[in-house]
This record gives sequence, C-alpha cells and structure tokens, in this order.
Amino acid sequence: MHISRIISLLVLTATLACSDQNSTQEDVMFKDPHSGAAPATARVTHLSWEAKVLFETQQIEATASWTIEKKADATEMYFDSRGLEIYSVSLDNGSSTNFVLDERDNPWMGDLLTIAIDPSTTRVNIHYITAPTAAAVQWLEARQTLDKKGPFMFTQSQAILARSWIPCQDSPGIRFTYDARVEVPKGMLALMSAENPRTVSADGIYTFRQPHPIPAYLMALSVGYMDFKAIDKRSGVYAESGLLEKSRLEFQELPAMIDAAEKLYGPYAWGRYDVLVLPPSFPFGGMENPMLTFATPTILAGDRSLTSLIAHELAHSWSGNLVTNADWNDFWLNEGFTVYFERRIMEAIQGPDYAEMLASLGFQDMEGTIQTFGASSAATQLKLNLAESDPDDGMNDIAYEKGYSLLRLIENEVGRDRMDAFLRAYFKKFAFRSMTTERFIEYLKKRLLDEATYQKLNIDSWIYAPGLPENVIRPVPTRFLAVDKALKTWVEDGKLENRIYKKWSSHEWLHFIRQLPDKLTATQMTSLDHQFGFTNSGNSEILAAWFIHAIRNDYIAAYPRIHTFLESVGRRKFIVPIYQALLDNPNTREMARKIYREYRPNYHSVATQTLDTMIIL
Repeated sequence: MHISRIISLLVLTATLACSDQNSTQEDVMFKDPHSGAAPATARVTHLSWEAKVLFETQQIEATASWTIEKKADATEMYFDSRGLEIYSVSLDNGSSTNFVLDERDNPWMGDLLTIAIDPSTTRVNIHYITAPTAAAVQWLEARQTLDKKGPFMFTQSQAILARSWIPCQDSPGIRFTYDARVEVPKGMLALMSAENPRTVSADGIYTFRQPHPIPAYLMALSVGYMDFKAIDKRSGVYAESGLLEKSRLEFQELPAMIDAAEKLYGPYAWGRYDVLVLPPSFPFGGMENPMLTFATPTILAGDRSLTSLIAHELAHSWSGNLVTNADWNDFWLNEGFTVYFERRIMEAIQGPDYAEMLASLGFQDMEGTIQTFGASSAATQLKLNLAESDPDDGMNDIAYEKGYSLLRLIENEVGRDRMDAFLRAYFKKFAFRSMTTERFIEYLKKRLLDEATYQKLNIDSWIYAPGLPENVIRPVPTRFLAVDKALKTWVEDGKLENRIYKKWSSHEWLHFIRQLPDKLTATQMTSLDHQFGFTNSGNSEILAAWFIHAIRNDYIAAYPRIHTFLESVGRRKFIVPIYQALLDNPNTREMARKIYREYRPNYHSVATQTLDTMIIL
C-alpha cells in the first residue's frame, strides 16, 4: 500500500539530561521532509539495541527497544524503515501490538512504520532483520580487506540511511541516547559511535553506551579484525593490523588538534576521541560518528599532509554533533561551520600560510561546483529545498565552502576576537540541540551583527540566493604565488630546477597539477611524470588530480595505475570525477564501463547510487 503523508513536525528538541550536564528544554518548530516521524505526538528518547551480526547472510538480526515520550492521547507512533523485515512489535512488558509497514513513493524514503500504542506506553520493542542489500551497510569479503584475515562490515548512516539498519525516527532534529549489546563472530572486534572496547572479547559479545543524545544519522557500527593503539590518554586509532602503526604515526598531531579546538570553542564534550581507519571502500573522507570518527585510508599519505580531514571530523564534535542542523535543508550549518573551525585548527597547528592554502583549494572546488551546476542554480544556495530529493543530492562543496566563505566574511567584518566569542557562546547555548537557518540568523542578529551590518554584508543573498555574492573574500595564499611562477616557467621551458619545488607541500603540488593547461602533448605529459613521479605518488589527492589530466590527454602510461586505484578506492570524492573523465573521453569510455562492471561490488551504496546514473553498463 502506498501512503503519501505531509506531516507538520513540532519537535521537542531538548538539551537532554546527561550524567554531568544540567539540561534545559526548548521547543523548535520545523518540518523535516525526509522523515515520517511525528514527534509532536510521540518521540524517542533512548534506544536499547540488541543485535547479532550475521556475516554468512550479510544481515543484522536485532531488537530495537525505544523509550518514548508522547502526548497522553496518542494512539499511534511513526518510525522510518527501509528494507527491514519486521517480525513483531511489542510494548513495555512484551504485550504485542499492531503495526503497519507502508511503502512510500520515493525509494530513498523507504517505508513508514506505524505502531499502535496506548496511554500507558513508555517503551516500544521492534524485532526485525535487515536486508542483505541494506543501503547503509557495506559487507566486505576477506579479499577486500588489507590483511585478508576475514570479512568486514561497516555502516554509513548519513544522511537518511540509519533507517535501513535500525527502525528509527530518522531526522537530525530528533535526539536520543543509547546502549547496545552486539554479538559477532568470535575473534572479531565490534565498535560503535559510543564508548568502545580496545581488545577483542573472548565470547564475541560487546556492550556499548552513548550517554549523550545524538540523532540517528550518527549511529554507527563496524565489525572486523581490527586492533587498537593509543595516541594519548583520550585518543587512539583502530585499524587492521597492517595499517595500525602507519595510522598511529599519521595521526600524531591529534592531541594537539584537540587542544587547539578546545582553546578556540570550549571543552570537548564527548570524552574520548578515537579514529577508525576503514578499508578503502568507505565512500567518504571521514564520518564524524561521535567518539569514533570513521576515516578513509586514502588520507594515509605517510607525511601527515592530508590530516586536515581529521581536523574537520574533530571540529564536527562541536558543529554538527553538538549543534546539529534541524533537517538536511540546513546542511550548511553543519558543514560550513566545520570547515571554518577545521581551518582555524590547522592554522593553530601549521600556521596561517598553511590554512590559507587549504582555503584556496577549497575555493577552487567551490568554483568548479558552481560551474557544474550553473551560477543561477538553486543547488548553489546555502539554504536548500530538498523536499522532493534524496538529501545526499545536496551534499556538495557549496554547503562546505560557501558556508565557510560566509563565516570568513563575518569574521573579517567584526574581527576575530568577537567572532570567536560569538561561536563559543553559540556552541555552549545550543549544545545537544537542533539549529535551523532562520534561528541562526536570529541569534546572529541578537549577539553579533546589528541590522545595518547584516544588510551591509548582504547575508540574505548569501544564504537564500544562488551563486557567489560580490563581497566574497577570495583566499590569497602567498605560497601559491611561487607555484604559479614555477608553472609559468615549466610551460615556457619544460623543466623546473629541484631547488624550486623540493620543499613544496602536497597542497602546493595539488595546486600545480590543477593549474596545468587542459591540453598537454604526449611529450609534456611524459616529461611531467618522469620529473615529478605523479603516477607513482602515494598521495591520493595528487593521484586523483593527475589522473584527470592523464585521461584527458590519453596518457596511457597512467592507465594501469588508474585501474588499480579504482579497484581499491571507494571514496566518492575521487572516483566520481575519474569515472566522469573516462566517460567524457571516447577513447576511454568502454574502459570506464569495464572497470565499473568489475569493481562495483567494492563500492558502498552511497557511491554506486551516484555512479549508476552516470555509467550505463
């Protein structure tokens, strides 16, 4: 049965009581177009989750027991579900109740689970099993891991994929605490976005506790043959044994990053901060799961040159995890703030010149995205309208870089000291609560900008209009000026002296590659590769940028490395542009289809959802 419902959501988002926090409660009015939950009537507050991970069938069999708050006269409660087989539903002490699972019109929305409740109900217990094709869950065979010791699995719940492995109220504006008991095959380690074990359980049973209220998209689980190494007393790294020491060395600056973040915007609220380095099929650079960032191995360059990604995920512990966009139309409130915070952390660790290089590369990404969509496209607004779209469609460079550019503009106007005081107060006041764009504007006007300054900066245009306003501040990294000069020399002479580039960072090399002419001769491509070794680089950012030139200019010497890269890497940021370049070149179009047919099983659904629309097999 198909049911289309438009539900006005009055969400009781609150600063819920944590063990060491005083709580206040404030209602927030908003509509979440991507959830069927009606929390004004009944909402979840705590999850007790018991699960068994079944590698042989690639399923999770579980019971989700939800503690709820509701109106006295509520007779139904709504949950989001996607592809779940619901065995039964019971209330409180185990009495069974009626439920209906309705398929919704859009596939990304999944099903609406309606459960009958009564006036005395305080707990809803949902017994279910996931589908082997659950969109959030990636199941890997032993051959797809580094150590080849056994299978591996991980989840990726953002934006609305949590519903494919847990029936939940899958809106970022609805928070809950959780505890869990998870059974896995003996010898494997299980980890969640919670307080985690550091050693393997003898019986394969693990318990978890997340005492802080989180939205469903921050639910996470990973199971595999992993080990742990501490970096300091409150941070460490999990990885397959073959990557563990390399990962620990790569993340040595993590304690300094945490210290820098706390000095900027207040205490880290989550206790520990650990990083899990996943197999390379992970579709994102990182995912800010509370207490345990999931990270791609593509950031392990060997020289700590790509660890700004960890600074980004750490910054999410404040902007995103602590103060969260109320729905995915306000995604920029998570990501724009986080990019701003990330670059402030990197400035504290590496200096202003380094942070400005990051800002410039991000600006280049944003310009490319605007060019792709068109400057008049609504997709280039900060405040989005994704009601009829999968929210993953709104996750591009605009939220990140245009959001950062707006905050940088405000800082430039009011001064850094006032900006920092404002953000510290913002994170403190709205901790563990939801934020809409309109509510942020209200707070901004109340605490930082008077009406005249708000109008002077044209902030409404920044937020609600497409493209880039004229008062955008373009980063000017002084270190890139030398790169531009060197590139001019290379174009004219075909060579560069070693003394010019021997101390370049990976960011300078990336800028150099990005600024190369689109059309290069075979001689030029060969000369570049022989002199600088781009095809054999160990840096994924450099490789991905170089591959675009190699494909565009039919540099076949790089094709074997492109093939192995697409075999082993699933990070959407890299593989989508590479496949697009292969498709755009008639000489490599069939090559793209052949590689994708072979390696599609290596990619997470977040990546294949995009690639399937591009590549017709």
